[in-house]
Amino acid sequence: MKTIKIGGTIHAPAIALGCMRIGGLETKQLHDLIGTAMENGAHFFDHADIYGGGECERVFGKAVKEMGIPRDKMVVQTKCGIRQGFFDFSKGHIISSAEKALERLGMEYTDFFLLHRPDTLMEPEEVAEAFTQLHKAGKVRHFGVSNHNPAQILLLNKYLPDGLKIIINQLQFSPTNTGMVNSGLNVNMENPPAIDRDGSVLEFCRLHDITIQAWSPFQYGFFEGVFLGSEKYVKLNKEIDTLAEKYGVTPEAIVIAWILRHPANMQAIPGTTNAVRLRGICGAYSVQMTRPEWYAVYRAAGNVLP
Repeated sequence: MKTIKIGGTIHAPAIALGCMRIGGLETKQLHDLIGTAMENGAHFFDHADIYGGGECERVFGKAVKEMGIPRDKMVVQTKCGIRQGFFDFSKGHIISSAEKALERLGMEYTDFFLLHRPDTLMEPEEVAEAFTQLHKAGKVRHFGVSNHNPAQILLLNKYLPDGLKIIINQLQFSPTNTGMVNSGLNVNMENPPAIDRDGSVLEFCRLHDITIQAWSPFQYGFFEGVFLGSEKYVKLNKEIDTLAEKYGVTPEAIVIAWILRHPANMQAIPGTTNAVRLRGICGAYSVQMTRPEWYAVYRAAGNVLP
């Protein structure tokens, strides 16, 4: 198992299981999925209050209790902030969201608690008060964000006390979603990939010891579909299949290995609900992808080097 240091200090598995779609699983399927994650070095579980309207947290907590898994043997993360038609980072909503999540999970604390999509009406002082209250009560150990740019994180960190700074930023990243690296590869160019759309968030996170969690690693676009096996990405699939055969792993494992190869020490969050597929994904731990191979996958996805 490969581990990373979240925030530069907290050891965690490099592969986490995204739990957005587990709400409809039968009991045996869910037990098999969680058990496979625990056995294959993916004992980090990513939730959010909007996943199944809270049902995913509830069934997960119930399954963990039924399986008798000790709380200290897993890492649990959840998120809040997305509401029906608006975003909400108010103190009251953050605190109530965390407490309701813990109730659904049947747990006393979450290891990480993230703010989901940015709320432009955010009052950072309120967020700081909410985080401080949750931390002092022992309900949340560490904090992060999802889909935030550098300035938004700096604004939050200005008001957060030492020990509660943002140490995670969850961002979409895959061979077909390479926005965070494109502009850095096309510096001083006038082509479309040179446009910096996110404030150099990749470099910012590396400079500030903020761990990037790569969500939806197999999706292209914004939940438009899976690129593996897609006729839209014939060249990419051919390159991935070649590497999968070379390393004796599944195509999914190659995609995850591609993400983990980046020196930013990202954490990949595949959202599979299939235990067999998850076991294959964890085969990424055995892949030592070379620099030429990494760039070959990048180019095969349609990205052009300057």
